[in-house]
Amino acid sequence: MPPLLQNTACGLYCPAGDFYVDPCRAVPRAVVTHAHSDHARAGSELYLCAARGADLLRHRIGKRARIEGVAFGEPTLINGVRVSLHPAGHILGSSQVRVEHRGEVWVVSGDYKLEPDTTADPFEPVRCHTFITESTFGLPIYRWRPQEEVFAEINAWWRGNQAGKRTSVLFGYSLGKAQRLLAGVDPSLGPIFVQSAVEAFLPLYRAAGVPLPTTMSAEAASIRAADGRGLVITPQSAFDTPWMRKFGDVSCAFASGWMQVRAARKRQAFDRGFVLSDHADWPGLLEAIRLTGAERVLVTHGPSASVVRWLTEQGMEAAPLEKRSGGDHAPSRPRENENEERG
Repeated sequence: MPPLLQNTACGLYCPAGDFYVDPCRAVPRAVVTHAHSDHARAGSELYLCAARGADLLRHRIGKRARIEGVAFGEPTLINGVRVSLHPAGHILGSSQVRVEHRGEVWVVSGDYKLEPDTTADPFEPVRCHTFITESTFGLPIYRWRPQEEVFAEINAWWRGNQAGKRTSVLFGYSLGKAQRLLAGVDPSLGPIFVQSAVEAFLPLYRAAGVPLPTTMSAEAASIRAADGRGLVITPQSAFDTPWMRKFGDVSCAFASGWMQVRAARKRQAFDRGFVLSDHADWPGLLEAIRLTGAERVLVTHGPSASVVRWLTEQGMEAAPLEKRSGGDHAPSRPRENENEERG
């Protein structure tokens, strides 16, 4: 029997159902795990995604796109192939794709994390025969501390900056990370400002029922008027720009899983680095794989060799699944690029 999903120049393809999962090019039918643009590209004729993320996807690829949103766990038949979407815990509406045909079940993880937070539906293990897993942080050095501890550190950093009348500027990806930061910081400490790229997604999160604090647009005059009490949440692309230099005295920090590595922290001109990722760490990857009960694991999006080696040493069937096109999914240093949301 041929494999249920095949790696092609356009991405993962299901011949039996004639559809692609997270295609890297425009195709007739795309099943999309989530709205980050390294997974969701414009131009396809028809999209299927989780209903919780449909508005985000429409915002990213265009209002005219034909998008069908389905509830988590609700099966859809595509040319006789049974497809369902299940929470991945990465960002709002992120999903794993379960594909079933003639008794064979494959699951494509998309991006995921096991630690729950209020801005994403909790990861749901899905039993399958073959599991295609991401491995963005697929090295044993990546082990996340509880997010409550990280947010306590962020709040303490913000308070410390206020004492020195320095505006706190916290960098995070505009979709997913920024909203998680907003949901986790203590809004009683002072005013919170958001850059326009972050602000654009907030109505969609609020419409989905995600509780977020009151925010203001990150206008330089308003930030300066806050006299160092404010927190600005912005993408990293704003770092050391003329816009940011209008804020006056600032302290800059970056929230990302890449901050786990000391060399990555030193390469950046940030005052602080907070280790907070929307991807699974090393123990999380291994636990997610275990929970699937999969007979075979294909590993992609990251240092797959380490994960494959560990799994084969445990007696499992595992192999890398390298993308045939697209960008590098494990940057040597953290960066803000919405085509490479990997932190």
